Amino acid sequence: MRFLLNICRSCSTSLSAVPRYRIAQYFREGQIENARKVFDELPNKTVDSWNSIIAGYFQKNQPNEALLLFNKMPEKNIVSWNGLISGYIKNGMVTEARKVFDEMPERNVVSWTAMVRGYIQEGMMAEAESLFWLMPEKNVVSWTVMLGGLIEKGRTDDARRLYDMMPEKDVVARTNMIAGYCKEGRLSEAREIFDQMPKRNVISWTTIITGYVQNNRVDVARKLFEVMPVKNEVSWTAMLMGYTQCGRIEAALELFEAMPVKSVVTCNALILGFAQNGEVAKARRVFDEMKVKDDATWNAMIKVYERKGFELKALDLFVLMQKEGIRPKFPSLISVLSVCASLASLDHGRQVHAQLLRSQIDEAVYVSSVLMTMYVKCGDLVKAKLVFDRFSSKDVVMWNSMICGYAQHGLGEEALQIFQSMFSSGIVPDDITLVGVLTACSYTGKVKEGLDIFESMESKYMVQPKTEHYACMVDLLGRAGKVNKAMDLIVKMPMEADAAVWGALLGACRTHGKLDLAEVAARKLLKLEPENAGPYILLSHIYASQGKWNDVVELRKNMRARCVKKSPGSSWIEVEKRVHMFTTGDVRAHPEHAMIMRMLEKLGVLLREAGYNPDGSFVLHDVDEEEKEHSLRFHSEKLAVAYGLSKVPKDIPVRVMKNLRVCGDCHTAIKLIAKVTQREIILRDANRFHHFKDGNCSCRDFW
Repeated sequence: MRFLLNICRSCSTSLSAVPRYRIAQYFREGQIENARKVFDELPNKTVDSWNSIIAGYFQKNQPNEALLLFNKMPEKNIVSWNGLISGYIKNGMVTEARKVFDEMPERNVVSWTAMVRGYIQEGMMAEAESLFWLMPEKNVVSWTVMLGGLIEKGRTDDARRLYDMMPEKDVVARTNMIAGYCKEGRLSEAREIFDQMPKRNVISWTTIITGYVQNNRVDVARKLFEVMPVKNEVSWTAMLMGYTQCGRIEAALELFEAMPVKSVVTCNALILGFAQNGEVAKARRVFDEMKVKDDATWNAMIKVYERKGFELKALDLFVLMQKEGIRPKFPSLISVLSVCASLASLDHGRQVHAQLLRSQIDEAVYVSSVLMTMYVKCGDLVKAKLVFDRFSSKDVVMWNSMICGYAQHGLGEEALQIFQSMFSSGIVPDDITLVGVLTACSYTGKVKEGLDIFESMESKYMVQPKTEHYACMVDLLGRAGKVNKAMDLIVKMPMEADAAVWGALLGACRTHGKLDLAEVAARKLLKLEPENAGPYILLSHIYASQGKWNDVVELRKNMRARCVKKSPGSSWIEVEKRVHMFTTGDVRAHPEHAMIMRMLEKLGVLLREAGYNPDGSFVLHDVDEEEKEHSLRFHSEKLAVAYGLSKVPKDIPVRVMKNLRVCGDCHTAIKLIAKVTQREIILRDANRFHHFKDGNCSCRDFW
C-alpha cells in the first residue's frame, strides 16, 4: 500500500511540473499569449506555476504584468519573493528590488546574494559592500559575487583581501581572481593562484592562457595550451588570436589546421587576424571555405575590405550577403555607409539608410553623423541637411560634418551660417570645426572673414592653432594672390611647417607664377616627402608656363632617377548600383567602350558648334611630347562623364569622383558640356566638389 502511495505521489509531482515546463518553454520561444493561456486554463494553480508565469513576464521585460500576478498570488513562498527580487534586478529596477527585499517576511542567502548582485550590476558598489557585510550567513556564491564585483571595478587588491578571507574557495572564485590579475598584467600573481588550484576546469586553463596572450607572452601561453587536458572552442580561439595579434600568421594558420573542429567563431578570428596583418586575400579564402557563416562572419569580411581600401569588394560582398537572404546587422551597415561615402555610391547609401530606418536605429547621434558624412561625400547636401535638422540636440561631430560638407562644396556663406548657429547654441567648436570654417573661407575667397576667425581662435574659441589651421591660412592667402603674406605667415609659425603647409604655398605659386617661392616650397616638400610626385609635377607646370623647358627636362630626369611616379588619374561613377572605374587613356578597358567613344564624338561636335575647339584645347599641356599625343577626351573624368551622360536619366545629376585634382582644361570642358547638354554634373575631386550647371561651376573657377 505504501508503495502504491509513493507511486501516486510521484505521478502527482511530475504532472504538476508539466504546465510549469510548458509555460517556461512558451516564454523562451516568445509565445507569451500561449504561455498565459496554459496558465489561465490550469484548474489548480500551484505556487510553482505562479512563480513560472511571473518569471516569464520578467524575462520578457514586462515587470508591471509580473507584479500584478505576484499581488494576486493566493500563497507565496520564499522562492516567489526571491523571484520578484531577481526579476526586478534583471530589468534594472534595483530600487524596487530593495523595497521588496525590505518587505519580505523572511530572507535566505539567495535573497541577500540576489540583492548584492543587483547593486553590483548597477555599479552601486558602496551599497553592495554594505549589504554584503550585513549578511547573516554567506555561502561560496555570495563571496564569489562580491569578489567578481570588486574585480570588475578594477579593485584587484581589495578583491585579493576578500579572496583571502573566503572560508571556501571554489573554482569560480579562483578563476575570477586569476582573470583580475591578468587584466592588470600581474601574471606572476595570477600564475601562483593557478598553480595552487586543487582542481582546474577548462575555463581556468583558458583564462590563464588568455592572460598570457593579452600580455604578449604567446610562447608561455602555447606551452600551457599544449599541456591543457581538455580544450574547447574558446581555448583554441584564444590561442589563435594570440598569434594573430602579434603578427605570427604562419603559426596561427598551423594551429588552425590542427584544430579538430573549425568553429565559426575561430574562423572569424582568423579572418580578422589575417586582415590585421594585411593578408586580405587569405582572409577571403577562409571566408569562402566556411560552410557555415554567422552575422559576425559577414560583418568581419565587409569591415576588412572597408578598412583595407577594397571598397568595391566590400560593396560586392554586401550585395552577395543580401542575395543569400542574410539581413545585414548594424556593424555591416555602418561599414557599408563608410564605403558608400568613400566611393560616393549614393544608391547603395540610400538603401542602407532605408534599412536603418526600418531597424529604427537611425536616430542615434553617431549613426546620423555617419549618414550625414555619406550624403555630403555623395554630393547630396540637401539630404545631409535633412538628417542634420532632425536632431535638436546635436553634438560637435554633427556640426562639424555640416560645416565641412558646405566647405567642400564651396558654399562658404552656408558654412559660416552653420558655424554661427553652432556657436550661438553653446556648442564649443574644436580644431576640426575651425579647419572646416577656414577651408570654407579659402574655397570662396573670404580673406577678411578667414583672417578674423584665425586671429581670434585662441581668445574667442579657445582653440590653439595647429599646422592644419596654418595650412588653411596659407591656402586662403595664396588663392587670393597674397603669396608673400602667406610666406611671411609660414616664417612666423610657432612650429615646423609640414607638407600640407608647403603644398598650399606651392599650389599658390603655380597659380600666380611665383617661381622663386615655388622653388623654396618644392625643396621643402621634397625633403619632407621624397617619394611624392606632387611637388615635381607642380614645379614642372610652373617651369613649363614660363617656358623653362630645360628645367622641365631636368626635373623629369630627377623623378626617373629617384623612381618617383605620378599616381595614375582614375575616376568612377555609380550607375544602377554598380561602380564603373575609368583610368586616364584607357577607354578600351571598359566593356561599353564603343558607346563611350560615340558619346565623346557627339560631345566634340556639340562643343565645336558652341565655338569651342576640343581637338586644340583638349590637348594635354605641361607634359612631355609622348603624353601630348593623347587627347584630353581620354582623361578619366571625361570618360566617366561621357558614360554618365549615356546611362543616367536626364532628370538626375551625373555624379563623378576623381582621385586627383581636376585639371584646368577638363574643368573648362565639363562646364561647357553641362551647358550644351543641359545636364547637371557633380564632380568630386581630391580637394573639393564642383557642381557644373548652365556653363558655370559652384567653385566660380576658384579652386
